[in-house]
Amino acid sequence: MIHLSNIDKYYDSKFQRTFVLKAVNLEVKEGEFVSIMGPSGSGKSTLLNIIGLLDAPSAGEYSLYEKSALDLKEKDRVAYHRNFMSFIFQAYHLIEEMTVYENIETPLIYKGVKSRDRQAMVAELLDRFNMVAKKDLFPQQLSGGQQQLVGIARAIIGKPKLLLADEPTGNLQSVQGEMIMETLQELNREGMTIIQVTHNELFAQYGKRVIRLEDGIVRGDISTKNNQPAMVK
Repeated sequence: MIHLSNIDKYYDSKFQRTFVLKAVNLEVKEGEFVSIMGPSGSGKSTLLNIIGLLDAPSAGEYSLYEKSALDLKEKDRVAYHRNFMSFIFQAYHLIEEMTVYENIETPLIYKGVKSRDRQAMVAELLDRFNMVAKKDLFPQQLSGGQQQLVGIARAIIGKPKLLLADEPTGNLQSVQGEMIMETLQELNREGMTIIQVTHNELFAQYGKRVIRLEDGIVRGDISTKNNQPAMVK
C-alpha cells in the first residue's frame, strides 16, 4: 500500500546541508496500525506529511498503491485527500467561521453524502465524544482539548482508508486519550489503515508496529502485542 524507499528530506544553506530525514525505508500494508515515535526534531511530523502528500521528499521514491505518489498531478492529490486519506493535526486546523457541527460535517459534504445521512453520522460522533452540548459553538469558544476532539471527529467521520494522526491525544486528558485510542483501534479492526505520531509509549502500543526515529533515521521497527490482521474491506 505505502512504500518509501531511501527517502531524504534536507535543507541547503550556503555552507551546509541539514537532513531532517535520511535514507528512510518504510512499508505499510493495508489494514496496519503504525505508531511513529522519537524525540522532538527527529523527523516524525515531516515523515507523516510526506506520506500524506503535504510535503515532498528531497530524494527517494514513494509509491502509493503501486503508483508513484511523487508524480501525481495536483488534481490527483486533491482527490486522494478528499476520498482516500484524512488527517488529525496537532494544531487542530478547524475552520473558525464554522460551528462544531459544521466542522465535523464538512468532509461529508465534499463526499456528496446526503443531508439526512450527514445528520445521523454527525449526531453519532457528537454523542460518542460527549460534545452534543457544544455543537453550535465556534472553535474559539472551546478549550484546546475540545478542539482536538472536534478535529478527530472530523477526520474519522468519512471512514477514510488511510488516517494520518499527528499527536492525536496530545491535548487531551488521559481518560479522553484512552477513549480516542480505543476508537482508533476499533476503526483499525474494521480495516482502516492508521499511522500516528505520538510521544506516549502507552498509546503507541495500541498500534501493531512501533517505528522509532532518531535524527531522521529509522532506528527501530518492532511489532506490538496487538499485531493481528485487520478485517480489510
